[in-house]
Amino acid sequence: MRREKMQDLTNGCMFAGTVLNSWKVMWVVLADDGIEFYKKKTDSNPKGMIPLNGATLTSPCQDFNKRTFVFKLSTTKKQDHFFQATHLEERELWVKDIKRAITCLQGGKRFARKSTRKSIRLPESVNLSELYILMKDQDSGIKEMKVEKDKKLFSHCFTGNTVIDWLISQGKVRNRAEGVMLATGLLNEGFLQPAGEISKTAAEGGAESVLLDQHDALYYFADSGFYCEGYSSDEDVIVKEEFRGAIVKQGCLLKQGHRRKNWKVRKFILRDDPAYIHYYDPAKGEDDPLGSIPLRGCVVTAVDYVPDAKRHDVEGNLFEIITSDEVHYYLQAATSEERNEWIKVVQVVAKSGK
Repeated sequence: MRREKMQDLTNGCMFAGTVLNSWKVMWVVLADDGIEFYKKKTDSNPKGMIPLNGATLTSPCQDFNKRTFVFKLSTTKKQDHFFQATHLEERELWVKDIKRAITCLQGGKRFARKSTRKSIRLPESVNLSELYILMKDQDSGIKEMKVEKDKKLFSHCFTGNTVIDWLISQGKVRNRAEGVMLATGLLNEGFLQPAGEISKTAAEGGAESVLLDQHDALYYFADSGFYCEGYSSDEDVIVKEEFRGAIVKQGCLLKQGHRRKNWKVRKFILRDDPAYIHYYDPAKGEDDPLGSIPLRGCVVTAVDYVPDAKRHDVEGNLFEIITSDEVHYYLQAATSEERNEWIKVVQVVAKSGK
């Protein structure tokens, strides 16, 4: 699924679902007063429209155990509409724009995203779609990489200054100032996406030049295999307040490491208030946890595979926890029944715990 931002509308291909668990791929367009959906991108007439006036948005939506990155739109007529993105960042971008549209309607204003080409005065001769294809070329394009930053691992990303370096080297711009302007156009039109706090803060700040020409500002291609996950170690600081809650569930699971991607048996203890899972080395007791997973506002779902995992390491019964800070944890239960039990109890604690 690719999410495109056009000049005055937000649109893209998403899975659309119903309470009957019937899902279809639809071309979705965010207009000024509603969401229109089409069977195909080339269709001139929408299959339907969801009004946004008075609507409420729920994200993340945990109504579907086996579907990740889902958000729900509820209309004033008590109708629920579900949408699924391909990754967390894409879902958050859709949610952000839909919330803005709803807020504008509540204030009696019309929602319309400003045209990037007009706001930063991009020449009409610039074809951002063609430029995007050149940037993604495996031989001559921008090289994707893995970056460890702030206890997170960013995969399939690149830095802001790398983008500017590439534009200059390919003769697309004459200097770095022009490069920032052109890269900002790619960012605002949805071809590039911000990854990490520095680039996200700049993108949401409303400044004219939102792409940062910096080595510590991370970005990724909109339809790449980008993902972000955190890692923990014995050096993690575990706040004593985390242990205040009552134990809801405990047991042993396999946990994938964030650095070496290997699997180790860990004992997990789930507490409800505050909502945390702490994990331990089962051979060393429960005095010193190796790490903790905050559950408040997290998303937990069953998954069929794990990125970067070797085939012989994965034997099924997998599930994933994505924290509110976008940290991914991959766990493996002994049986499907045990996996379902963990998913259910984590979902309950994530909603009710503090």
